[in-house]
Amino acid sequence: MTTRNCLVTGAGRGIGRAIAQRLSESGNRVALTARSAGELAEAATQLPGPALDLPADLADPQAPNRVFDAVERDWGPVEVLVLNAGTATSAPLTATTDEDWERALQINLTAPFRFLRRAVPPMVERGFGRIVVIASMAAKRGDPYVSAYTASKHGVLGLVRSAAAELARTGVTVNAVCPGFVDTPMTERTIDNITAKTGRSAQQARSALEGKQPIGRLISPDEVADVVELCVRNAAINGQGITVDGGAVQS
Repeated sequence: MTTRNCLVTGAGRGIGRAIAQRLSESGNRVALTARSAGELAEAATQLPGPALDLPADLADPQAPNRVFDAVERDWGPVEVLVLNAGTATSAPLTATTDEDWERALQINLTAPFRFLRRAVPPMVERGFGRIVVIASMAAKRGDPYVSAYTASKHGVLGLVRSAAAELARTGVTVNAVCPGFVDTPMTERTIDNITAKTGRSAQQARSALEGKQPIGRLISPDEVADVVELCVRNAAINGQGITVDGGAVQS
């Protein structure tokens, strides 16, 4: 297998960390970025192959240039880009503030757009590239109390589809993976939020989330990484939003 230069955002924990681990185990060089420098450094030291930890705030418009410049300086062009970083809030529509709305769009849609825009020219020049965005089943349906999050995830799936169509003949593929509720720290925060607002126990809140998926459990980060790896390996998968939610959204 050819060794590729990979970049994973939101790689300090959860899904991003599992994806970085998987890409490294497959023989690739993996650069990791996130705001959490400590978690990022720990994740990088656990990879079996070459790793770079590059802390960055993805809300910063200059973050893509700084991160890509660092990878290119040490290894050369990024060939595989996994855009995993995201944020989630929950509130009724009428209680969703402008700040909530802007933050969701900034991290879940604008930052992926900026990273994708920076990644594409070198990929097209070399005739090879794999871009995978970790979206959500919220990219495909609407649920109550998550209007800002859902709008941002619908938007990023549209970005993926348009970019894939534009780049289809260049050797660059663009796909989205759309997980349901995954067993990660972000889901733990959702459970804490449910507990605080409803008075239900943590186990009751967890069971409610598990019940939203027909398989009756949370998705594992490794199950998401499986699909990312498939998108990286298979050049015929392009412009897709692949749902990994145990059958909750059939599409």
